[in-house]
Amino acid sequence: MKYIGIGTMLSILGVIGSILIWGKEEAHLLSGLLGGIFLVSAMLMSGAMASGDRMRANLATETNEDRNERNLLMNNALLLAIPNIIVAIFAYYL
Repeated sequence: MKYIGIGTMLSILGVIGSILIWGKEEAHLLSGLLGGIFLVSAMLMSGAMASGDRMRANLATETNEDRNERNLLMNNALLLAIPNIIVAIFAYYL
């Protein structure tokens, strides 16, 4: 829940910053950019963008501790991305 709260605060600050910089019409830019960055980082950490051979090699060589840490970072990045994307979509249609 901590990362969802941090993501919500970042998205609100992103909307406020976008309004101050570009105006109401572009209120979705900074929060959408943050959401995209966090989403891409979660995809990279999960291995979703790697080939099957690379995934097999990673699973064979990493320890359980490394795998758990990578999965924790991926989940945290995803929890940061979700509020940013929701607020960006909401700000876009308002």
